[in-house]
Parts: sequence; C-alpha cells; structure tokens
Amino acid sequence: MDVKTQGVTISLCMIVKNEEEVLARCLDSVADLMDEIVIVDTGSTDRTKEIAARYTDQIYDFEWVDDFSAARNFAFSKAHMDYIYSADADEVLDEENRSRYRLLKESLLPEIEIVQMKYGNQLQYGTVYNFDEEYRPKLFKRQREFVWTEPIHEMVRLDPVVYDSDIVITHMPQCSHAGRDLNNFCRQTDKGVRLSAHLHEMYARELFVAGSDEDFLKAEKFFADSVRDEGRSPKEFTEACCVAARAARLRGDTAGFFKYAVKLLAGEGCSEICCEMGDFYANIQDFEEAAIWYYNAVYETEPSLSIKAGGERAFDGLIACYEAMGMPEQAELYREEARARVEPETGTGS
Repeated sequence: MDVKTQGVTISLCMIVKNEEEVLARCLDSVADLMDEIVIVDTGSTDRTKEIAARYTDQIYDFEWVDDFSAARNFAFSKAHMDYIYSADADEVLDEENRSRYRLLKESLLPEIEIVQMKYGNQLQYGTVYNFDEEYRPKLFKRQREFVWTEPIHEMVRLDPVVYDSDIVITHMPQCSHAGRDLNNFCRQTDKGVRLSAHLHEMYARELFVAGSDEDFLKAEKFFADSVRDEGRSPKEFTEACCVAARAARLRGDTAGFFKYAVKLLAGEGCSEICCEMGDFYANIQDFEEAAIWYYNAVYETEPSLSIKAGGERAFDGLIACYEAMGMPEQAELYREEARARVEPETGTGS
C-alpha cells in the first residue's frame, strides 16, 4: 500500500461480523492512513469479507466465543507495525480529523504508548454512555519498552505513557447494540461468570440507559446475588440494589422493591433509586409522594449510572406529577428549569 505519510507505522486491526452496510465507509476514511490492515471476521454471513478483500489480504476467521477481548487479542497478534489502531466498522474519520491523524502519525513521540481519541456521537444509539463525546484509548504501541525510573529504590515504570489527542472519531451505528450487549451479559452470568467490577458497572449502566423491562427481569437474579456478595465494593452494591429494585418493582413485588431501595436510602442514596421510588408512588397515583422522590433525584442526590436519572428522567416525573395534581404553573416551572439544566447531549466525558 502506498502511504505518503512518514513517522511511525500503524496497523489497523478490526473485528467484524455482518458489517456489509458500513465497512467500506469506515475503511474509505482510514485505509490510506494505515500501513497494514488486519480484519478478523467472527462469523459473517453477508458480504463483509468480500468488501474487506478490496482493502487487504490479511483477513482471518475467528470462532466467536462470546468474548470481544479474545477476538481483539487475536487481531492484535496479527499486527506487525509500530502501533495498532483499533477501530469498529461503524466509525468514521472526517476530513478535518484525517488531517489531524496524519499529523499525529508524522510527529508521534516514540515514548508514547497509548493515544486516546475523542469518541463522538455516542448518544445517537446510547447504551452505556452519559456523554456524547469522551476520550477512549484507540492507538496502542505494539511492543512496549520497559523503563527503569527513580534514582534510588529504582523500579520499572508500569503505567503506560498516554497522550490525549484532538482527533474526534465519529460513531455512526446503524442501530442500537444494546440488545446484543445485554444478551451477551446474560450468557456470561448464566454460565456462572463472576463479572469484574468494570463489567458489573457496564451491565448495570447499560440496563438503565437502554434496557427493556424484560432485560431487567433477566438480570434480576445476578444482581440480587450481587447484593449479597460480600466481595463486592460499595459502588457495586449500589449498582446491584438499583437493578434489583427496578426488577422487583416491575414484578409487582413491593416487599422486594423496598428491601433493595431502603438499603440505599439508609445511606446517601442515588438519583436512580429516588426515581424508582417516584415511579412506585406515581404508579399507585400518589403523585404528591412521587413528586418528593423525583425532587430528591434532581436536587438531593447524584446519579450513579445514568446522568438522566438526576436530570431529564426525574424532571419528566416531576412535571407529570404536578400536571396530574392540577398544578400546571408548577409543572411549567420545572419544564423551564429542565430546558435550562438538562443538557446531557453537550457533556464531554474524560
């Protein structure tokens, strides 16, 4: 491949499955910036591999084992360049960010081991995201060099050298991946896998951001068990109580709902559990009590999983309660404040 840019060399590594609708769009935006393209297919039944073959002859099959890390590690093992760029098929680099990428490639310092890039347009089909744009590690040094540090009691530097670039990758999915992700979580927990703290949070967050009632009910046993797991951190305990409370409320199990809700309300609480209390009382048409809990979600607590629990979702509850109580002026006051305060689309994570 004729690559005009100088500096470091880069391998593009992708794992794909049935991406015929978006793969060419992605590769057209990055192929000329790469020195090598590695495509790992995990079981496509459409034209994905045929399209990939237009760009590279390094196409490998990998049997899907419900493990994205295993597939990505396999893809990385096939790379040969200085750095590895990890991309998904629904990503695109526009012209401005292609120029930024080219400049980065020409000037990247060799001691940098990870380059983070801003991942944009995350809320189009939001599943686990509270911000439309946030940094993600995207470019990785293929072979890490270990360096001794400290003049006395010397030690090997273990933390990677990370650079936050100004490159913005546009995420352009065709649909939400929530169903796929949540089904994968279920398969893992059904096999008895004990999710790490990271995956525990991601599972709970994805439920609150994009999960259906059925998804919550499928997850109930895992998170109910997690509530009783003494090895879980306070943060994981909060996440588990939130999910278990929602599932119990959906089943009409009032005793179970309050069992989990009170565990959190006895402490600092969180916006999610206050919204659940608001929903409980709104469903039995006790709108005065429901309004108190939606108010607490906005003003007295902080979100644990979904930023909307302390904003848009809670304001919607407040507005509905005051309208139901025949108090349209108060409802309008909250509606105006919601317009001013609830701006999750403009936030930027880090």
